[in-house]
Amino acid sequence: MEKTPCIATLSIAQLHDHLKRKDFSAKRIVDAYYARIRDFEPEIHAYTQLTSTQAYEAAKRVDDAIANGTFDELGLLAGVPIAFKDNMNMQGTNTTCSSHMLEHYVSPFDATCVANALHAGALPLGKLNMDEFAFGSSTETSAFGATHNPWDTSRVPGGSSGGSAAAISAGLASVTLGSDTGGSIRQPASFCGCIGVKPSYGIVSRYGVVAFGSSLDQVGPFARSVRDAAITLDAIKGYDKHDVTSQHLNVNYASVLQGDARSVLRGMRIGVVPEFMDAQGLHADVKERVYDAICALERMGAHIVEVSLPDARAAMSAYYVLGPCEAFSNLARFDSVRYGHAHVDATNLEDRYELSRSEGFGAEAKRRIMLGSYLLSAGVYEKYYYPAQQVRTLITRDYVEAFKQVDTIVCPVAPRVAFKFGEISDPTAMYLSDMFTISVNIAGNGAMSFPMPPKTPDSLPIGVQIMCPQFKDENMFKVAYALEQEYGSAPLAPAFRHESNGVHTASTTNEKAGE
Repeated sequence: MEKTPCIATLSIAQLHDHLKRKDFSAKRIVDAYYARIRDFEPEIHAYTQLTSTQAYEAAKRVDDAIANGTFDELGLLAGVPIAFKDNMNMQGTNTTCSSHMLEHYVSPFDATCVANALHAGALPLGKLNMDEFAFGSSTETSAFGATHNPWDTSRVPGGSSGGSAAAISAGLASVTLGSDTGGSIRQPASFCGCIGVKPSYGIVSRYGVVAFGSSLDQVGPFARSVRDAAITLDAIKGYDKHDVTSQHLNVNYASVLQGDARSVLRGMRIGVVPEFMDAQGLHADVKERVYDAICALERMGAHIVEVSLPDARAAMSAYYVLGPCEAFSNLARFDSVRYGHAHVDATNLEDRYELSRSEGFGAEAKRRIMLGSYLLSAGVYEKYYYPAQQVRTLITRDYVEAFKQVDTIVCPVAPRVAFKFGEISDPTAMYLSDMFTISVNIAGNGAMSFPMPPKTPDSLPIGVQIMCPQFKDENMFKVAYALEQEYGSAPLAPAFRHESNGVHTASTTNEKAGE
């Protein structure tokens, strides 16, 4: 067998270079990643399902193109191993949302983001674990068991896209896709020490992604480098006739990542929000690392400006009205008739609804359904839902005014590092994990998490959040690119930096991870 570098450490550009030189084949890439999944997945549990048949078929198309001299005609992700959060439909796979309600549901079509990635030549490794229906911040609500943080397996990876972040940190995929309703890309990226991008609302189509909050959800990439995240976003973005909120944008995000940090940051104004930096509950180590990033940006030539988001403190309250209301509406379709688990002993339609939904949904899903039902009921709607929409308008205006003064805003992602399993049992306390991320979803702006390197060998990752004006996502990529030149790209978690010794060649189309 030919000697190659640890494939899991290679960037998209490096993978392409090796493939063009025929140092190894696309099939060899799939072999290497499945070997890692076979060896490390039992410890991490990032996957709900492996899609080896689709992965090897995609690899053959790439290898055939190399043999025919047409590799350059393939897409941006040609030969790049990818995995998808399990709320994204992929034809022929079980799209479960990590819930018993959809455990046996087989997707008849591809979500647009999945289709775009596959059309760009990506190698689909499988579907990734998540909090049930994206309700959670730790993956502990998954019906199939929690994902573990590769930096410390006694700790959570964050959520709801915990599997997507953990797979990157453990080297179980080159890039992954997740979805973000109130921080579900950025918070797990912070906990697992990788890049996580929530684009502006409308940059990526939501068609085929099982909805939590339709006005809040956005799909985005996880990666170990800023350029890989930008390339992946370039591959999946764009207008989609199936999603009226999707946008025509003639922007290439990877193309803006040119030159040294000073040239990239020249003339850029970066905002700091005192309300965030002095927030109650922000841990000192997180605050210190965010200020380290701000000082580094200032040294590299950026202008630091204080800006105010006076209504951001109300974002949490507004979100936990708007989110459950939209979730209640979206989950109504899972009635055991059109979709979902069906109780076998129900004697009439009413019992079938009640028994099937009681069995199919987990505790957190039921909590959100009940809360949304209450908030939309007569006499309560006017008291809570309508004021929450008014607060949304105020928060959106705050961001518009702030971004008249600055090009990006830098602040914390999460108030603390990854917590241990079972450490937070109060749902209200769990919701505070998203205290710095929710307002961006409410306003529809773009934001991303950049991983600051641990200060000591025993330290855990800390993410710095970079926010941008709506549809000016190139701004945050530039800032992240400058920080990457200062601190380096995201490494694999220490325990996962070696190459796997085995080769996995499973060929079952819908093989369950870990079986």
